[in-house]
Amino acid sequence: MKVKNILISQPQPADLERSPYGELKQKHKVKLDFRKFIKIEGVTASEFRKDKVYIQDHTAIIFTSRNAVDHFFRISRDMRVEIPDTMKYFCISEATAFYLQKYVQFRKRKIFNGKQNFNDLLELIKKHKDEKFLLPCSDIHKLSLIKILDENKINYTKAVIYQTLASDLSDVNINEYDLLVFFSPAGVKSLFKNFPDFKQNSTLIGGFGPTTIKALKDNGLNVDVLAPTKTALSMTVAIDQYLQKGNKK
Repeated sequence: MKVKNILISQPQPADLERSPYGELKQKHKVKLDFRKFIKIEGVTASEFRKDKVYIQDHTAIIFTSRNAVDHFFRISRDMRVEIPDTMKYFCISEATAFYLQKYVQFRKRKIFNGKQNFNDLLELIKKHKDEKFLLPCSDIHKLSLIKILDENKINYTKAVIYQTLASDLSDVNINEYDLLVFFSPAGVKSLFKNFPDFKQNSTLIGGFGPTTIKALKDNGLNVDVLAPTKTALSMTVAIDQYLQKGNKK
């Protein structure tokens, strides 16, 4: 089938025309729509207190995303918790560590970062095993990350500080799209929350990452466009490759 209309379940890039999606649009003459399938909402201070997690009892924080950074400092402010200068921060990537400087002064001795992979960060965490770590996270978090911390006997506390919720997509005509592209299990969950009677039929489905692809398959969907692969590390490259073959036919 010839693909003409594609729905990307993410926000539109700031400069669409200069982005990989813009190149995709021009090259294959397809219509691209962008829509966030999920939204992030912080838990309130009163909700956080119910979990009986005490920020001040910890000596180090593990940050796996910018959302975690923002909501950690929001909840700390709302609860009037003063973060000591001795607190250490372990960030999953250099970009997250750089973003952290929005809230704390950068010091080499207290901010550490991996290279985007949690296993890289784990090596740094293991060198500071005497610390008591706090892991700020979403209600939908990676179980593999928890498993790694448990297996390595890291002294940590999980703190749910924000929730991943389904966006309202009532104004979207899901059936007008030839290809739907997903990037998280939460996005897949949002699809069925908004469109409980959704049937794939001839609609093509794209999925990025093993957990997203699993969620799609667990919901009875066929995944036609997959990434990352050896030849397509990004979703745009995977779509490009599929369109080159499919639209020719």
